[in-house]
Amino acid sequence: MTKADLIEKMADEAGISKAAAGTALDSFIGGIKKALKKGTKVTLVGFGTFSVSKRKARKGRNPRTGETINIKAAKVPKFTSGKALKEAIK
Repeated sequence: MTKADLIEKMADEAGISKAAAGTALDSFIGGIKKALKKGTKVTLVGFGTFSVSKRKARKGRNPRTGETINIKAAKVPKFTSGKALKEAIK
């Protein structure tokens, strides 16, 4: 499902225009991004939790040359699905 498909489904089920559904979806995504940037978890009961995970610096290998490279530490987004979501897809 693409973003456009999701917007269309939201508009149909909520009885609103596609433009309003698109704005709502963009606002939802933006809110999650802002919260994660601050380091705050976003929990949607029954769906899951968005959080930020820290990855340590590590050594890697260039697959073409075999040369060892250093990979910097990074913050990465993480999603953990909730119990209801896990059960819904069984």
